[in-house]
Amino acid sequence: MSITRVWPLEFLIFFHLLFAPWLLPPLFAAAAGGGQWQLLQRSIGVSAMHMQLLHNDVVVIFDRTDFGKSNLSLPDGKCRNDPHDTALKIDCTAHSVEYNVVSNSFRPLMVQTDVWCSSGSVMPDGRLIQTGGFNDGERRIRIFNPCSGCDWQEVENGLLGRRWYATNHILPNGLQIVIGGRKQFNYEFYPKIGAPNLYNLPFLAQTNDANIENNLYPFVHLNVDGNLFIFANNRAILFDYAHGKVVKTYPAMPGGDPRNYPSTGSSVLLPLKNLQAPVKEAEVLVCGGAPRGSYIQATKGNFVGALTTCGRIKITDPAPQWVMETMPKPRVMGDMTLLPNGDVLIINGAAAGTAGWENGRAPVFNPVLYRPDNPTGNRFELQNPSSIPRMYHSTAILLRDGRVLVGGSNPHITYAFTGVLFPTELSLEAFSPPYLDAEYDNLRPTIVSPASQTRLGYGTKLLVRFSVAGAVSASRVTVTMVAPSFTTHSFSMNQRLLAIGGGGTVTAVGRSTYEVVAVTPGTRALAPAGYYLLFVVHQDVPSQGIWIQMQ
Repeated sequence: MSITRVWPLEFLIFFHLLFAPWLLPPLFAAAAGGGQWQLLQRSIGVSAMHMQLLHNDVVVIFDRTDFGKSNLSLPDGKCRNDPHDTALKIDCTAHSVEYNVVSNSFRPLMVQTDVWCSSGSVMPDGRLIQTGGFNDGERRIRIFNPCSGCDWQEVENGLLGRRWYATNHILPNGLQIVIGGRKQFNYEFYPKIGAPNLYNLPFLAQTNDANIENNLYPFVHLNVDGNLFIFANNRAILFDYAHGKVVKTYPAMPGGDPRNYPSTGSSVLLPLKNLQAPVKEAEVLVCGGAPRGSYIQATKGNFVGALTTCGRIKITDPAPQWVMETMPKPRVMGDMTLLPNGDVLIINGAAAGTAGWENGRAPVFNPVLYRPDNPTGNRFELQNPSSIPRMYHSTAILLRDGRVLVGGSNPHITYAFTGVLFPTELSLEAFSPPYLDAEYDNLRPTIVSPASQTRLGYGTKLLVRFSVAGAVSASRVTVTMVAPSFTTHSFSMNQRLLAIGGGGTVTAVGRSTYEVVAVTPGTRALAPAGYYLLFVVHQDVPSQGIWIQMQ
């Protein structure tokens, strides 16, 4: 069901005059490439500040507790009793929900302490481990099992550091690393087996701008060699976390502008390919953010236009250099989501200001597709706009059917629905990229085997059987696997896509039925153990995904 939000003409004229030249509102927007929007829920009762898709096709969503009541009651008369909460000691409303993708329904979940601006990752066994938050939640570990009727479990003092605005990543050894946070220039591991301590990371102190920070929620990507690429502010290192050593220092991104909270841009590890080659390559893309000084200006009511640039760097290169590109629109607080066909969707955010309470202006309604394999200068494609502003505290994640789930946006200290520029959003939308258009149905593969939830080992041959209604171009068939991300504050933690088969390995095995040879990644540095979505992609049109578990 498509929706259109109708704005009064006087508001549109005011909006245009106030925010030009940073953004033209939808009434005046340039022609877009494609994609469709669908309103899924007008209200789920909470604003989707954090989201994670689990392998039973539910999305765990949560906000924060320290603003008072949400718009969703806890079931069966339950109430949260937290004497340390800064807003409401006894609270009978939910601040987390489980959204069922298949049935488009949701149920309330109960968090005991404040999960505001926290982080997380899914463990190899499929449990969501959420870490930190604010106030009495800053050292908590919270565990969510993907099972019917399950709810959050909390571990008090499960963390050594106070983790607020930290970043997590699952590691090849199955542990989870938790990096940084406000005034935390260190990292630690979960669980604490064999690594019970805090470990210093001076890079986080070096990238901290006094009284502004610009290095919170650092962008962390697992490189193909098992080390971590860590980007904060406008700089990056390759870090050997096991030995606490900086392996490589990358050049600063040209321009010198910050890309991390509160000057929030976003980042992805681009699709990993040629995994059977003796030398494997990896590239990182960082897009958007705010010019240096924008945060202070925003707090004074002066909303500086966001950055229009992206930086792309081959992190495995012996002498890596940033290659700069220009987006069709400026964007701060945008999300970057890897699609099954290897494209990157840039979505949500604003064209002026920064992250933080009331600091953003000029919503960017149009998503943008970035096609990494296209020639430079021909990689961006503007998409059709939403009608809902998705500002500070909005999120986006990939679903198994290839849609992108979009939610959140609350730039206010409390929930505010009237008398503000950008009301608190409790809605959920889905953006369908152009590959889901009906005109591509004849190209769209359907996976026949293996069955969903199949367990796979490393470096093993896999025959993927699929059907296609129309003619098949064998050279344009690929098999990809995607690690679902924990997304908050414009960064999708643990997100990665690997191309594991295709090309000349396609054979016909029956009427409109084919097999393609894939080989699973050879090491846990390429793909840490856990659940992935497996897709067959034909001429850039993906199948629905199936779940696989690497172990």
